[in-house]
Amino acid sequence: MIQSLAQKVASELVDRRDAINRELSRNGVRFGIYKNGQYHDQLFPYDPIPRVIESDDFDMLELGLKQRVDALNAYLRDIYSDKRIIQDGVIPEEYVYTSSGYFPQVNGVTPPGGVFAHIAGEDLVQGEDGRWWVLEDNLRIPSGASYPLFVRDIERRISPRLFRDVRVRDNRAYPMLLRRSMDFVSTEGIAVVLTPGRFNSAFFEHAYLAEKTGAILAFPEDLEVEHDQLYFIDYSGNKHRVGVVYRRLSDEYLDPFAFNADSVIGVPGLLGAYRAGNVAIMNAPGNGAADDKAIYYFVPAMIQYYLHEDPILHNAPTYMPMFDQDRKTVLDRLGELVIKDVAEAGGYGVVFGSSLDARQREELADKIKAEPRRFIAQEVIQFRDIDVVDPATGKHEPRKADLRAFVVTGSDTRVWYSGLTRYSSVPGQMIVNSSQGGGFKDTWVLADKGTTLKDMYDEFKHEKISIATQTQRHSLSLLTATKAEDLYWLGRYTERVFTTLTRFFPFYDHVMDTDVDAFRPFARALDLPEDFEDFDAFIHSFLYDAANPNSVRSAMDCAFNNAVVLRPELSSRVLQYVELALSSIADGSERASAAEDIYDQRDVTDYMLAFWGAIENSVVDQTLKSFLFVGKYLERLDLYTRLHADAADLKPALRKLVDYAVTLDGLPVPQCFVSGTRWLIGQLPSRGYDDLAATLTKFQDGFSDHVIAETLKPLASISTMNLARRA
Repeated sequence: MIQSLAQKVASELVDRRDAINRELSRNGVRFGIYKNGQYHDQLFPYDPIPRVIESDDFDMLELGLKQRVDALNAYLRDIYSDKRIIQDGVIPEEYVYTSSGYFPQVNGVTPPGGVFAHIAGEDLVQGEDGRWWVLEDNLRIPSGASYPLFVRDIERRISPRLFRDVRVRDNRAYPMLLRRSMDFVSTEGIAVVLTPGRFNSAFFEHAYLAEKTGAILAFPEDLEVEHDQLYFIDYSGNKHRVGVVYRRLSDEYLDPFAFNADSVIGVPGLLGAYRAGNVAIMNAPGNGAADDKAIYYFVPAMIQYYLHEDPILHNAPTYMPMFDQDRKTVLDRLGELVIKDVAEAGGYGVVFGSSLDARQREELADKIKAEPRRFIAQEVIQFRDIDVVDPATGKHEPRKADLRAFVVTGSDTRVWYSGLTRYSSVPGQMIVNSSQGGGFKDTWVLADKGTTLKDMYDEFKHEKISIATQTQRHSLSLLTATKAEDLYWLGRYTERVFTTLTRFFPFYDHVMDTDVDAFRPFARALDLPEDFEDFDAFIHSFLYDAANPNSVRSAMDCAFNNAVVLRPELSSRVLQYVELALSSIADGSERASAAEDIYDQRDVTDYMLAFWGAIENSVVDQTLKSFLFVGKYLERLDLYTRLHADAADLKPALRKLVDYAVTLDGLPVPQCFVSGTRWLIGQLPSRGYDDLAATLTKFQDGFSDHVIAETLKPLASISTMNLARRA
């Protein structure tokens, strides 16, 4: 009965597929890929038919996953200390020390709390007989939990009544599990999610998990090591002790002093602070020694050695070319097996022997003979197809799919009641990674019929409240200099988009009434070209050309790039309006010759208004709001004076600028604020606004080092006569 109810909900989600995908789009649920050396943000294709796992089936998986991760943690503790498993001959030492993931730099280091693999991503497939097989252990920086976490919230809102009837285990506990692990291993200080940057393929997840756990999203330049302690540096230069780092960059780039000296995305000295026991790093450096594809072969033996138990979950039958007999088997059966390069990830370096011709098999055989440690070979498991909805036809089509289960370890080991189901976009293809074009599904773990909703929620009730409070603590005291600039420029670019569009249309209307000369004053004011050799092409470039730095689209892209790094501070709910505005202008560019294009532009300005309103009405700290709105109103004064606005239009903008600046009384002023104000003052006399330049000079007297409210307040009531443009 539970299974049939689940299918009923699933069928309703299929009918609402477009609505769910729109919701994912407006919230920026993306991943990034690099093609030809260029970064591309794209939506992660979502399929509405969930993978449904029965309660008893998942209970078995849960036991097996805990067992496996506990054994892997024991292995990591051992090989970086006593190395008993090598001494006892269970794993040959050449496999350990030749692993690219083994780092002697952390030999002898026991992490805070004794945990190495805090977050494990275990990749499994289910055979056609129902049996589950583990394909890979991911113990470094496994990605993907954010996608089912985010989409479940949408599904629940799409079908709230049906979700009440189906006993699907609640998946909202993942941020609490993650935060619980952070708190367990933390030394003294705040928690940060360390991201290598905006253009990392999993940046959405970094920002979203920081938002959900109440941790600080930090970039490498925000952190500094001093006397073997790690500090977070806020925008005014104050230092905050960091107790735990959930790192989302690879070991080799983590600390240029200890690993790759050429790394520009690491934190110099971080490993020294870690070795001294002054900061926890999740996952621990050196974990790659346990998720090496060659070490996978030995995990069943680890379970028996450390836990004295038989493995509950099964490895795919695997052959190691370094062993003579296995190498002979691999070479004899090369056309039947799947060959994996142990140094590759993301679906790369996986070759199905059956897909190779004779010459290619011979070339691969030569590589295996020359570098046997580099490869493993596995039997091809015929795993189950799962239906997906074909986007083109709307029909259900079978596709191969795996499951990435997430296991979180802190004071104990917990398996998340969900997971990332990835499916292939190509019929019959067995590689399902997103980097290879695959999509994702939600994973529904059914509860047994005796479980109530109250049982599923109660365990984390208090931690939910705690995390909600933590999320609201983002304030100026934990704002970096970089993010202060991001807020300022987010204000400026959103205002640039809004004012440019609202002032563009009256001039454009004049062109329809007279000729293109009517557009020259607007172009001249914004330093745009005035040749108009092809006026329609000029307008298209001005509105839509992302490569044109003076276009509306370019300003919108800049606003978006400033916004996405502020997700933890401003929230996903607020940032969706920037996403919607970007989507609208992109849609408009695709049908620029059609009449409805005009309405896309109107939508862009409406979304800007909604964004500013959402900021004002959010729980975001007032000082953060002020940073954004100071930028907004400086930009408005710049654009209005370019366009020769009268004093009545300038007065409200000046008053708003002063009002927001006053709220920062006593705080240091970021350099970008000072330089922006100084630049505008220098431009105003040539535009005929001498009096406004004098007023802003007085404004700068209270806004050049630390904000002095008493100096600023009188400027809010200045007469419009003092703002008028010189004839």
